[in-house]
Amino acid sequence: MSPPVYGRITNYRSGNSTQYPHECLIQFNHEDLVSRAGELIGQKVFWKSKNKEFIGKISGFHGKNDILKVKFKKGLPGQAIGTLVNLIL
Repeated sequence: MSPPVYGRITNYRSGNSTQYPHECLIQFNHEDLVSRAGELIGQKVFWKSKNKEFIGKISGFHGKNDILKVKFKKGLPGQAIGTLVNLIL
């Protein structure tokens, strides 16, 4: 069994005048994942607070800095920014 893989929520996806709380930007620091980030599209991501659990799906790239977009069914609270998420392989 492989060790758990963690990523950090950097921010919500946003435009000039809008913010999308259902979509978050996540950066993974593992060198293996950075090189094969395209293979991660469609994988699930897990974030847990004290009372609730949120599961999202990696939907694509965000720019060229190895940051990935993740869509959640329910929007994440603001306290989630800067915390760790677990990649479900």
